Amino acid sequence: MRNVITRVLSWLAAFLVGAVYGVAATIAHSFALGPVPVGLIVGAIACAALLTALRALTGDRWAALAAGAGMMALILLISQRGPGGSVVVPDTPLGNVWMYVAAAIVVLVVAWPDFSRLRALAPPSHDGRTRDSTAS
Repeated sequence: MRNVITRVLSWLAAFLVGAVYGVAATIAHSFALGPVPVGLIVGAIACAALLTALRALTGDRWAALAAGAGMMALILLISQRGPGGSVVVPDTPLGNVWMYVAAAIVVLVVAWPDFSRLRALAPPSHDGRTRDSTAS
């Protein structure tokens, strides 16, 4: 029971951290230096780094999915017209690219296969080591 509570709380924390990253990257996505969309590039790198770190450090794709859900939920929420009529993500090509890039990052990181299980299943070679350990 304690393990279930710990996992659910970690998923909730991941959701909140993903939401914060999503908001920060969405606000910054429109910054450009000339024709280079620096905000979009840095925001995409930051979101991908967060999701990749969560996936690698926890070994749990559900934590990365929770953070990605937080990201996407807040991106979609603040992309709507606000009560004062303001829009953070306007319906421009850059805004549309940001929405699709963020969603693609979440899908890519969550759906990436877990290769650690393949290494554990690799048959040992004649000297008792797995094939991967001889390459180093």
